[in-house]
Amino acid sequence: MTEKDQKYETLRDIEACCQALDDSKADDILVLYLGEKSSITDYYIIASGMSKPHLKALSRTVDETLDKREVEPLLIDSEPNSGWVVVDAFDFMVHIFLPEQREYYSLESLWKDAELIEVESLKSRAAG
Repeated sequence: MTEKDQKYETLRDIEACCQALDDSKADDILVLYLGEKSSITDYYIIASGMSKPHLKALSRTVDETLDKREVEPLLIDSEPNSGWVVVDAFDFMVHIFLPEQREYYSLESLWKDAELIEVESLKSRAAG
């Protein structure tokens, strides 16, 4: 698979995860492009859930979406009382927070020099 093909597939995976999160009523879904700014991953998907059971359901939704797209997550980390779920899909990571934890950890501020990707523009980015 060429680098361009890999990028296209990654963006399609991100788009599918964002759609699944939106369908499952996640709030404030953001995609950040980290690129060279991070040695860990290229993209972050950040979203909020409204309760611990909602976080668990959103995590399950992301896992099912990745499974359908034949992406094997490297890690799904969810401490029951942390209010933060991380799904590491190598080229991108999904962070799902309760609102209080999202505000406290403020990944958007930590990575303020990252490029904010409009979820709606993922299709055109993948094609480009």
